[in-house]
Amino acid sequence: MMIRMDWHMTLAMVIAVPVVVILMVPVMAFGTKVGHIRQDALALFNGIVSETLSEIRLVKTSNAENQAQEHADNEINRLFKIGKKEAIFDAAMQPIMMMVFMSMIFGLLAYGIHRIAIGAMEIGTLMSFLMYLFNLIGAMPIIATLFSEMAKVSGSTRRVEELLEEEPEDFNRGETLDLADKNLKVEHVDFAYADTPEETVLKDISFEAKPNQVIAFAGPSGGGKSTIFSLLERFYEPTHGEIKFDDTNIQDIQLTNYRQQIGFVSQDSAMMAGTIRDNLTYGLDDTFEDSQLWKVLELAFAKKFVEEMPKQLDTEVGERGVKISGGQRQRIAIARAFLRNPKILMLDEATASLDSESEMKVQDALANLMKGRTTLVIAHRLSTIVDSDQIYFVENGQITGSGTHQELVDSHQMYAKYVNEQFKVAAG
Repeated sequence: MMIRMDWHMTLAMVIAVPVVVILMVPVMAFGTKVGHIRQDALALFNGIVSETLSEIRLVKTSNAENQAQEHADNEINRLFKIGKKEAIFDAAMQPIMMMVFMSMIFGLLAYGIHRIAIGAMEIGTLMSFLMYLFNLIGAMPIIATLFSEMAKVSGSTRRVEELLEEEPEDFNRGETLDLADKNLKVEHVDFAYADTPEETVLKDISFEAKPNQVIAFAGPSGGGKSTIFSLLERFYEPTHGEIKFDDTNIQDIQLTNYRQQIGFVSQDSAMMAGTIRDNLTYGLDDTFEDSQLWKVLELAFAKKFVEEMPKQLDTEVGERGVKISGGQRQRIAIARAFLRNPKILMLDEATASLDSESEMKVQDALANLMKGRTTLVIAHRLSTIVDSDQIYFVENGQITGSGTHQELVDSHQMYAKYVNEQFKVAAG
């Protein structure tokens, strides 16, 4: 109807609306910034709360209650200040939008009066045009609220958008391959994290693990041993070089098929909230009888303490396994590795949390588990790897020596020093 009455006025209105929107861009940009800051502050606060509660024993034993409370208070005050900015934005956005839209209406009214003055339009037509225009004004508060919310949501969801833009792992691409009886070859591998490409973590790493061999990695903490394991598990891709089983690059193997054949026991002995049964069968699709679970617990020398628990296999271990000891968590992790029946076994300080008696028993159990499998071991206690087929000494991201235990003692000064120091401590 507005177009039929006076297309000049309608065209002026159509041109004016985008101009109004352009004028509102700086205000919307401020709202986006506020939403972004609020989301970051909220994520930081949630992280602090989660970390503090999960490590509450450390807080108490360190008498750090006041420090933790002060840290939380600072973040709450920061959230409060950001909330005030957001409230000011919400309060100001609608009046500003109304003012801009009303300015547009007054501008159109002035243009209409000009058209009446030059005889191009009658006053009745202008009044009718304004009547239709005022009918649209009722939507303006809604439009203002929409712009306000869109600005804040745009800032709040930016982090989510960044995550969604990340390329997920492709679990189905590649061929299935039986890793049993295959030679593992790591050839001239370099690695640097994507956010710090100039800092090379691993440099020219090369080694080979033949079927049924035990390959050990020793060296100072932070030398790169666990990073080698991360590359083998395909958490990261090498910057340069290749990792292959025979002639097949691990990137060409279907990821699900690849990881199903690897058993990993870490020094952290990771546990999920749930029961012992849940943790033993975590990530496995098969259905297991209780007898099978008890068998692997027995092999890991964990059967006795599980039997003594009130609900046995259905005992809750708590978040991150806080309801059971470190040694018990480690043995359950080893039992989980038994249950997976892996082709490749990776042990990252697998006996670190065990007492001497349990360590001897678990070493015997692991010896049984290693039979017929390629085994890779990280160990700081050299007594646990002296019988390995090959030992690689890793320091500063490089392999500085390799050989059997005796060969390294004879040829590698740092390894010999480690051996002397550890055996002196053992003797003492």
